[in-house]
Amino acid sequence: MAWGVDFNAPAALTGVNAAYRLASHAALTPTSWTTSMRDNDPLNMPTASASEGHLLPYSDVSLADGRRVLIRPMNPSNADAERAFIAALSPEARRNRFQEQFTTPSEALVNSLIDVDHSNDEAFVALSEQSRHTEIVGVSRYAVGSDPQQCEIAVTVLDAWQDLGLGTALMRRLIDAAKERGIVRMISLDFAENRWMTHLAQALGFVTTPDPDDRTQVVHALTL
Repeated sequence: MAWGVDFNAPAALTGVNAAYRLASHAALTPTSWTTSMRDNDPLNMPTASASEGHLLPYSDVSLADGRRVLIRPMNPSNADAERAFIAALSPEARRNRFQEQFTTPSEALVNSLIDVDHSNDEAFVALSEQSRHTEIVGVSRYAVGSDPQQCEIAVTVLDAWQDLGLGTALMRRLIDAAKERGIVRMISLDFAENRWMTHLAQALGFVTTPDPDDRTQVVHALTL
């Protein structure tokens, strides 16, 4: 892709095959930050950052409709929850995320999405309070390519949880993590018809341009 910068996307950031490394908008109110274990649930064990050597913070977020989610780093125990999350996506949301259509995610795909090194790759999950923090309702992630100061991102939210501020909360957490790592530019390659992502990206300050190699796609770019 001719981004105007030298960016070689990591494998599968832009499709099911690319998604092997990557796997809403409105007011949101972070109510607390913690690096402690929640409810002794193995899904919620704190995750260490490989690049910084410290525990990545958790956030307890109240959404626009009053529902609450816990946002924390993805970890290997999330396989079943991630599989259920992908299966629960609407066909449109699944196509927008993986740029392909399928019904059941393969084991290889799920394993690749939960295999996060918290340095070159990062991922955050939003767990619903009503499920006792066992159901994933949103995910944001980045992967670094050949340029260590640049990453490609993806964010996905279940349809029933969109337009409540969850996408914004997940992206803000991802942006903070990228800044801590020294990343200076984020890129997202999406279908031009994906208005949800375009709205979210523009609300966060991304600049949107047509993909010079594919007129059905756009590039959202943010300088950190």
